[in-house]
Amino acid sequence: MTARGYFITGTDTGVGKTRVAVALIHHLRNQGLRVAAMKPVSAGSEPGALNDDVVALMQAANVQADIQDINPYAFAPAIAPHLAAAQAGIHIELDVIARAYARLAASADVVVVEGAGGWRVPLNAQQDMADLARRLELPVLLVVGLRLGCLNHALLTADAIAAQRLPWAGWVGNALQPDWACADENVATLRARLPHPWLGTQGYQPDIAGGIVSTAWLQAIDI
Repeated sequence: MTARGYFITGTDTGVGKTRVAVALIHHLRNQGLRVAAMKPVSAGSEPGALNDDVVALMQAANVQADIQDINPYAFAPAIAPHLAAAQAGIHIELDVIARAYARLAASADVVVVEGAGGWRVPLNAQQDMADLARRLELPVLLVVGLRLGCLNHALLTADAIAAQRLPWAGWVGNALQPDWACADENVATLRARLPHPWLGTQGYQPDIAGGIVSTAWLQAIDI
C-alpha cells in the first residue's frame, strides 16, 4: 500500500505548524492509521540535542523510524535553512529528503511532513520549500497564523501554492493571541477567500509542548 501524506506549510515562521501537525497526527491515529512524521529541515537545536519541533512530531507519531529519516537536516542556529547549511558547509539536497520520505512511507499509512518557515523559504541557492513540496507530490495544508496581517499573508501564500499546481488539502487557522480584534470577522474573510476546505481553527494555546493535544476543533480531512 502506498502511503498517503500531507505537506504542512505556514504563512510565516512561528505560526503553529508543529501544533497543527501534532493535532493532525493524533487525528489520523484515532482513525486507526499508522502515521509517520517528518521534519526534513530543522534549525535551532543545541549540539547533540533534537529540535523541539522534531521531538513533538516524534512523540505524536506511532511509526518508529530512524532520526536521519525523520529529520535529515538539523542545524543549530535558528536561522534560515540555506544560511544555516552554508555555515555548516552542507548543501541541502532534495534527493536526500525524498529518499528519507520514501523509507518512512514504506512503513506507514500516512506521512505528515512539516516544512520550515513559510512557503518560499530557501533551502539552497536554487531551491526552496515549494520545490520540496513539489518533489514529494503531497497535498499542501496551509497553517494561517491568526493575527494582524494574516489576511494578506494567507492569500498571497495560497496564490503561490496554486501557481505551483500542487494538490490542496485545505487550510487551518491557529490563534496566536488570546485576544485579537475582529477575530471572527477575519476568519470569516479567510473562509470566503481561501480555497476550500477550511479544516478548523485552533484556539490560542500559550505552550505547544504542554497539556493534552486537542483534536476536537479539527474537521474531517480527506485521506
